[in-house]
Amino acid sequence: QVSLEESGGGLVQAGGSLRLSCAASGRAVGLYYMGWFRLAPGREREFVAAGSWRGGRASYADSVKGRFTFSRDNAKNTWYLQMNNLKPEDTAVYYCAADGLRPLTDSTSPERFWGQGTQVTVSS
Repeated sequence: QVSLEESGGGLVQAGGSLRLSCAASGRAVGLYYMGWFRLAPGREREFVAAGSWRGGRASYADSVKGRFTFSRDNAKNTWYLQMNNLKPEDTAVYYCAADGLRPLTDSTSPERFWGQGTQVTVSS
């Protein structure tokens, strides 16, 4: 069993920054892909950013490119989402996710795990 715990959400003014963290515990050694999604009221869940345990170039949604940065610390089984120049449209519950088989850009996977979510609210 894998448990993911997010932290770092909160309320920030437009133009501000937040850093989200996701710590994996349990059978974390089998996780290969990790990243972030978000869910805003009235909208479908949206992919935000993701990377892999091996490193390399991270993937980003077009809406956050140049503003958000994904990073990870394999030794701590933790990954991060640095969010800069936040906009009101970034307001959502942010979920970290991890997968032992398929990239997070794949819509489904039998080995996908989710955190409980952390609220990010950006005021105008």
